[in-house]
Amino acid sequence: MPAEAPRLRRTPLQEIFWTRTSLLLVILVVVAGSSLWISSTMDPGAGKTLINALGTGTLISAVVGFGQTLITAAASQKALVTPLIEESRRALQELSAEYRSLNKEFFPTNVFEATTDPDPAFNRVLMADLGATRQYFFRGFSGRHAAARLLLSRTERELRAVIADPRDAGAISGRARYLLRREEAGVDYESIQQRLNDEIRIGLVGLFLARSRCAQVDITVIADPPLDRLEMFDDSVWVTLYSDIRGATTLYPRTLRFTEGSFLYNMERSEFLRVSQSRTGRHFLITPATTRPDFLALFEKITGSALSEEQFRELEAKFHDFRTEFSAVAELGS
Repeated sequence: MPAEAPRLRRTPLQEIFWTRTSLLLVILVVVAGSSLWISSTMDPGAGKTLINALGTGTLISAVVGFGQTLITAAASQKALVTPLIEESRRALQELSAEYRSLNKEFFPTNVFEATTDPDPAFNRVLMADLGATRQYFFRGFSGRHAAARLLLSRTERELRAVIADPRDAGAISGRARYLLRREEAGVDYESIQQRLNDEIRIGLVGLFLARSRCAQVDITVIADPPLDRLEMFDDSVWVTLYSDIRGATTLYPRTLRFTEGSFLYNMERSEFLRVSQSRTGRHFLITPATTRPDFLALFEKITGSALSEEQFRELEAKFHDFRTEFSAVAELGS
């Protein structure tokens, strides 16, 4: 079936011939032409003069009417159509602004799907938000990734971290169940629990090593941390959905980014501050002035077990290995 030819936009002159006014003008021209033709065949006299005058007058009326119609049509379009177009454009702009506002408030600006390896695009955007923030709120399991990111940054900021309490067996059960759902895990529940405990210990050492990048590090350990990881900056919040069972077979679940003006940002910020200041959690502080002996004492309070110098160096080496591997895979530099 042949495509329909596009309709050409008619000019005001062309529009005239599609109106009732154009029909009147045609009639006047026909009457004027007929009168002049009849008068040319008649003998001189009063009748010829009358018909000739009728034809001439009608022709003049047709010409004047044609010109007046042109002027009136252009003026009408300018007076009626143009304001209507402008009003429609303004209404569309207001509607678009309203939709943009709703999108900003309720919809994520970025969606990063679940992956088995760190996503370089995800990490580039997140590191850009980290580089532009003065406050970094982290709620997760161990804080290893937060510490690694801080060591890659060059500016000083305040870090508040909410992590799982290693002294409470139930604190790591949610993450252990998540890892058990992964097809490639292939280990028993006790082995996963031990590995998660090691991650918490490595993360604590990492946060101590990252103290030079922070004005202070506020650590809150809680017995029932939410399964989803939260990373909040001055202008955005990132929610990693460990609770999404669709991504249970991947190491890095689906992540959503919302801006500072969104409903979720304000809700998560209020909830984070409530948890980080709650009496149900245990609160600890690391500053750039915290020495290694101070940290060893702090480590024992958090975990319930003493940490020797040799064990500290072992955990420090494990953290640096993790940081190096993670930075290379995520293409974050060294």
